[in-house]
Amino acid sequence: MTYCGVVSIAGRPNVGKSTLLNRVIGQKLSITAHKPQTTRHSILGIQTSGERQVIYVDTPGIHVTGTQKLNQVLNRTASSSLHDVDVVILLVQAMMWNDDDQRAFDLVSNSGVPFFIAINKIDNVKLKKDLLPFLTKLPQHERLREVFLISARKGSGVDALTTAVQGLIPEGPWQYGEDELTDRSSRFLAAEAVREQLTRLLSAELPYALSVDIETFEESPDLMRIGAVIWVAKNSQKSIVIGKGGSQLKEVGTRARTTLETLFGQKVYLQLWVRVKEGWADDERALRSLGYDSL
Repeated sequence: MTYCGVVSIAGRPNVGKSTLLNRVIGQKLSITAHKPQTTRHSILGIQTSGERQVIYVDTPGIHVTGTQKLNQVLNRTASSSLHDVDVVILLVQAMMWNDDDQRAFDLVSNSGVPFFIAINKIDNVKLKKDLLPFLTKLPQHERLREVFLISARKGSGVDALTTAVQGLIPEGPWQYGEDELTDRSSRFLAAEAVREQLTRLLSAELPYALSVDIETFEESPDLMRIGAVIWVAKNSQKSIVIGKGGSQLKEVGTRARTTLETLFGQKVYLQLWVRVKEGWADDERALRSLGYDSL
């Protein structure tokens, strides 16, 4: 007898959804950065253990503000990932509850499926007694099964959460092979690795004004050759991404190549180009061409 189910990891931006997915799967699949809306696409992480296969879905952050087409696409992608699933993990940052959290709670509680609340980043709370008043103010719902205190970064409390999740996984055939970890292609993971380093290295709002597209992807036994285009929204941003004498772009490439070599287990030759696609984040056709298909 086998069991298989889908679990959506939901919540507002920057609460640690991608970090939790990577922790549960035991390998880095989703990119992470200390900036909101780092995740733009839903990505599956597949955990197969014993007779159970649990398919975790990392989603873009649910947010109230933001009027660009891209913001609307991210919200639709996040909302659609709450349907046709068996369980939802609503991730919340310890000691913080705002309008985006309430919006996420409303969507999750109205999805019709059982859910858990996981209070993340408890390692950042100096006095644990301060958590009790925060916990007592959390909204309640009949489908809320349990509240967990976790640190996705350090791993504390995550095993208890995943054990509870596995208890709600229904009987059924596996959807993926025993060794599969994600549904995403190597090209997608390569683009995300480049975008992660751009998000981490560039300051302020610039990471939200760019996207990455893989133009060439050639695999051989000895070397993987990848060519990636970094799209920015205006000419003035191009020079910032490249940096003085190409220093910024070189650093992005070095870091992304290291990540990719670890991920793919072989040498990677990575080329990066920066091009301008004006107003791409508010252009439906541009968004589709860059892989944002929830329009």
